[in-house]
Amino acid sequence: MDLPASARLGFASVDADSALKDKALVNLITWLTHRDFSGYLPQLQWLVESAKWSVLVDSFYQVMPFGTGGRRGSVGIGPNRMNLWTLGASVQGHCEYLKQRFPGVGPLQVVLAFDVRQFEDKRGVYNRDLPNPVLHLSSREFCQYAAGVYAANGIVAHILPPDSPRYTPTPELSFSIRYLRAHGGLNMTASHNPPDDNGSKFYDERGAQPVPPEDQLMSEFVGRVTNIKHLPWADAVRTGKVKFLEDAPHRAYIELCRRQSLVPPPKRDEMRVVFTPLHGCGWFCAGETLEAQGFAPIQVPEQQTPDGQFPNVTKTPNPEIPECMDRAEAKAKEKNADLVLATDPDADRIGGMASTSPAGGGTFRAITGNEIAALLTHFKLAQLSRSGSLPANPIVVTTEVTTGQITRIGRHFGAQVVADLLVGFKYHADVLWQLESTGRYGDVTGTPDDFVIGTEESHGILATAGIRDKDSACAVLLMAEAALVQKRAGRTLVDYLDDLNRQFGYFRNEVLNIVMTGLEGKQNMAKMLDTLRASPPREIGGLAVTGFEDLRDENGRMGLFKGDTDKAARNFLIFRMAGQGGLAAKVSLRPSGTEPKAKAYLEVSTDPRRAGTTDAEWAALTAAADVQVQKLATAFLATALATVGQTPTPGADKLSR
Repeated sequence: MDLPASARLGFASVDADSALKDKALVNLITWLTHRDFSGYLPQLQWLVESAKWSVLVDSFYQVMPFGTGGRRGSVGIGPNRMNLWTLGASVQGHCEYLKQRFPGVGPLQVVLAFDVRQFEDKRGVYNRDLPNPVLHLSSREFCQYAAGVYAANGIVAHILPPDSPRYTPTPELSFSIRYLRAHGGLNMTASHNPPDDNGSKFYDERGAQPVPPEDQLMSEFVGRVTNIKHLPWADAVRTGKVKFLEDAPHRAYIELCRRQSLVPPPKRDEMRVVFTPLHGCGWFCAGETLEAQGFAPIQVPEQQTPDGQFPNVTKTPNPEIPECMDRAEAKAKEKNADLVLATDPDADRIGGMASTSPAGGGTFRAITGNEIAALLTHFKLAQLSRSGSLPANPIVVTTEVTTGQITRIGRHFGAQVVADLLVGFKYHADVLWQLESTGRYGDVTGTPDDFVIGTEESHGILATAGIRDKDSACAVLLMAEAALVQKRAGRTLVDYLDDLNRQFGYFRNEVLNIVMTGLEGKQNMAKMLDTLRASPPREIGGLAVTGFEDLRDENGRMGLFKGDTDKAARNFLIFRMAGQGGLAAKVSLRPSGTEPKAKAYLEVSTDPRRAGTTDAEWAALTAAADVQVQKLATAFLATALATVGQTPTPGADKLSR
């Protein structure tokens, strides 16, 4: 029996919509028969002969969606995997989009960046004894292929030289696009995803990822691609359309980060900071910035080398997960350090652990993304206010799912607060662009000079309008300086957080991940959101739902859709609850834009501590908030899974603490 016939019979055994299986078969036959895909034939033949039907259906039932400014997912074979074909189609579409956006402009220019990833098939999907074009494929090679597509389309691509030991982190890419006055950019990274993943993120001329409707227009150009123009790397270089990045943008970027400093630098040995890039490219931004400002970061040698397999990282190279900082914590105890700082592989997010002792060392406490956001918002506003440098119209920007403590902090300092953004720093960048071009964003008025800080719950910070994406370098500098100020007062960052809770109210924020993998998972996720949208629960965890908001409601605050990408981003439900004893609660639900799961964001908060409240009374109130957030998690998970006929597995409602 021939391969297509075998696949047709095999696909019948897969539990999936017949239309999707038919589409998978059509795409598979194309890859089996078209000469452009001949290099993949040995692996495809093996997958068919080995009856890997679920893998094949999932790899071929669609072209990987061009989502929030690009594509991200598992590297592999097929149109629903990251490979040179899916990247090439994206880049070709970007070329066509740039020519439409900048008619008659020449030469068009883009900046390319890449992280440390290299595909080694850790999941064991393919036969290692057969030729495999995607095996060992690195982010650098992806980017060099992209440069060949840009060059073939007459567009100049700025990229690091092949022998460069450096990498261009995400925030430096954003800065470099602006510095070089390029018309766009491409970042090859899967951020903190597992090692077998990779992705492409596209940037506009402002150094930001495009927002609706521009991302919709780009997606449409990508969707219309039928032919990829491409030059081999050596030929692309010979055309002169590939320009190798010099040190000037990098030096200017580091200097910009250093200018965000708010306090005098530490004296020798006054402050001990352990820093780890977790095998990513964070040293080239965050590490260098700390070093330049006199913090002499203590390295974790076994995690210092860029390595896309992240061999010496526990669990995952994601600073949202405290376990990944275990080696750094051990080093901090050994060196009697005050602070641990980490960056994710593309160096746009940070993580931190603070010593609970003013003398350093001893016990360390992980600081959550929401705590980092609140702490740095207060620290920067307080330092600017103290020095008389606070802008006339200070602006603080955050998202709908980031701790509400930030709004209270911002208003305490008289700041205008944007606190209802969708998830993704492209929306923070859009606020800056609206201020830059119109002088206002909604009810907020001002200019980018009034911008103080932008934050998100997932460990992202933006501290300067000179960059238009989250930036670990400025963030680690502010974290180190906040710890330094506390140390000089005989205190710790943990003490600082306790102060914020008393002054602005205790906020317990958690994220509950509802994992739904594969084609069936995608269908279940859509059904879950739609069912809860149509019939929202009246109570969650014993609390009455007093407010429900569906951001897909075109009669709501977000208005009409700006395209399919906007509609997808607004697949977002918010449930608000008022509890007893001064507690308030909120649950927000959305599908992840980069991983096969839905995220439920849980928040339970108290009022600020009132005068006369005893320590025991305050402790009881915060403990009640902790108990309530677990009740929300348990109840909401059961309610959500019931919409697709499932029940939670034991421990699925486990929270961070």
